[in-house]
Amino acid sequence: MVEVRPLALNEVVEIIPTRHGDERGFFSETWNSASFGQAGIDLNFVQDNHSFSAQKGVLRGLHFQTPPFAQDKLVRVVRGSILDVAVDIRTASPTFGRWVSLLVSADLWNQILVPKGFAHGFVTLEPNTEVLYKVTAPYSADSDRSIRFDDPQIGIDWPLDADQLTLSSKDQAAPLLADVETGF
Repeated sequence: MVEVRPLALNEVVEIIPTRHGDERGFFSETWNSASFGQAGIDLNFVQDNHSFSAQKGVLRGLHFQTPPFAQDKLVRVVRGSILDVAVDIRTASPTFGRWVSLLVSADLWNQILVPKGFAHGFVTLEPNTEVLYKVTAPYSADSDRSIRFDDPQIGIDWPLDADQLTLSSKDQAAPLLADVETGF
């Protein structure tokens, strides 16, 4: 069984898989198409990704892919913790430009589902954090887009100051949301 909790932007949900434990450790189905389907999540994942961040304060995002390579993402943490953020980039949406965040951690054993039409990013809250995520479309360099993590129009309340963050050169040079054709 899986527990699904809507967040402030209802399309983005927290998922808590059941964990069965004993003196040996635990077992958990982090994805099962039948049980997730019963919970209203019917997706076909085609790729698994694994990221490792050695330092606290590594910020990855805000990323998305345009159609036809738009991706739903199911994100979980197997070591450490992150603040995960989803931004509504659907131009006709009443919540366009709004964001929601969730603490996702190995200790909480939770996941976040970020659907198509949302930009995604996260910041590591501990050193040596490992994040796994499934996606419903393969990577496409031609469809790959980024939005600035500190876009004032979005106003994300990151838990660390900018001087405590480590970003890739791609993410440092990302444009503002107003300057991006999202495709949604």
